[in-house]
Amino acid sequence: MNITHYLSAVEQADTYKRYGKVQQVVGIMIESQGPDANIGEVCYIHPNTPNKHRILAEVVGFNNEKIILMPYSELTDIGPGCLVESSRKPLSIKIGRGLIGKVINSLGESLDQSPLPKGLANYLTEQAPPNPMSRAPISEPFQVGVKAIDSMLTVGNGQRIGIFAGSGVGKSTLLGMIARNSEADINVIALIGERGREVREFIEKDLGEEGLKKSIVVVATSDQPALMRIKGAYTATSISEYFRDLGYKVNLMMDSVTRVAMAQREVGLATGEPPTTKGYTPSVFATLPKLLERTGTNESGAITAFYTVLVDGDDMNEPIADTVRGILDGHFVMDRKLAEQGQFPAINILKSISRVMNQIATDEHTDLALQIRSLLSTYEQNSELIQIGAYKRGTDQSIDKAISYYPKIQTFLKQGVFEQITLDDSIDMMKQLLNGGIKHG
Repeated sequence: MNITHYLSAVEQADTYKRYGKVQQVVGIMIESQGPDANIGEVCYIHPNTPNKHRILAEVVGFNNEKIILMPYSELTDIGPGCLVESSRKPLSIKIGRGLIGKVINSLGESLDQSPLPKGLANYLTEQAPPNPMSRAPISEPFQVGVKAIDSMLTVGNGQRIGIFAGSGVGKSTLLGMIARNSEADINVIALIGERGREVREFIEKDLGEEGLKKSIVVVATSDQPALMRIKGAYTATSISEYFRDLGYKVNLMMDSVTRVAMAQREVGLATGEPPTTKGYTPSVFATLPKLLERTGTNESGAITAFYTVLVDGDDMNEPIADTVRGILDGHFVMDRKLAEQGQFPAINILKSISRVMNQIATDEHTDLALQIRSLLSTYEQNSELIQIGAYKRGTDQSIDKAISYYPKIQTFLKQGVFEQITLDDSIDMMKQLLNGGIKHG
C-alpha cells in the first residue's frame, strides 16, 4: 500500500486554528480583525456566553485589514471580542434523492426539525453557469398542464420563464397548478421572502399532498436575514443542478426573484455600495444574470424554470422586471383586470410571449395559436367601441368574427385549479374552438 501521498498530505496539513475578534457591529454587518478568509467563505462566530451555539456568517467584503461578515441568523449573543473562526470553505449543503418530499431552509436543514436522511452528498451552493457551447438547443415541448400556457404560450424543456404579477393576482395558485400538472420528474420550489403564514398554506393548499411527493421546497421567509433569503435562491438552484446532472427532468419555481434582488440590495447597501437605479445597487444587476443563467439545458439534462417577478403597482418597466425580462426566454403577464373579471389563471395572452414556441410547436399548432391571438387582438383594439355600443355589426367582417369568438376564447382560457389537461388535449380544444364548438376539459 502506497502511503507516501498520505504522509505528504499530513505534512502539508495546517494543524493550527486561527481566530479573529469581533470589533464592531453596524446594522446587519459585523466587522472583525482577522482571521485570514476570502470573499464567500463561511466563518463561525463563537459567542462569549457559555452554552450558546456558534453563529454562521459569510465574508462579504473587506475594510482595510478588517473583514466584513454577514450572519445567516440573528445578531443576538454577539458581543465585542467574540472569536471568529474561518471554515476555509464556501457554503455547501447536503443533497440527494432522500430530500424529495422535504421542506428545508437555505442551509439545507429540515424545517420540521426531523433529521435529514443518510447518504446525501455535499454540494456547493454557488456554481458557474454551464458553458454556452454545452447547452443543447431547446427542441421539445414541456407539458405544463395549464391549457392557456400549453396552447398559446408553449414552454420548451429547459426554457426559463418569468411570471410577472402584482400582489393577489393568483401567481401562487398558478405555481401550484404547474407543480401538480407538469410532466417534470421533480419540482424544486423556492419560497423567498414569503410571509410565514403563506408557507404552510402554499404547501398544503396549492401544492397538495400529490405535489409534495415529487417536490423539494426551500423556504426563506421575509423575517430572516438578507443573506438567508439570497442563499435560498442559490440553494434551490444548486438542488436543481444536482438532479439535472443525474438526467432528471427538473422544474424549478422561484417565488419571487424580486425579493432576492431586494435582499441583495440590503447586502450591497450595508457593505457600502452606492444606490443607483431606484435604490438598487450595482451588485444586484451583476448577481441576477449569474443566478438565472445557471438554469436551462446542459449536456446531462434540462431545468425548466419559472421565476415570479413582483411588479409594484403593476409597473412592468421597473428595474428588476426590466432586467429579468431581458435575461429570460419568455414572460407571462398576469393581469389584475382579468382576475377581477373572474378569469383564472389571469394570464394576459397578448402581453405574454414564449420565445421558443415557434421552434418546438408544430406548424398546425402555431397556426391555431396565431388565429386565436389575432381574434383577441382585434377585439381588444376595438373593445371600447364595442362596449359603448358604437360599433355596428356588419361594418367590418374581422371585428364581427372577433366579437362572436371572444366569449368562447375567454371560456377556453379559464381552467379550474384542480383541473388536469394534457398538452394534446389543449391543442384538440383549440381546434374545436376555431371550428365553431368548444368542449370543456
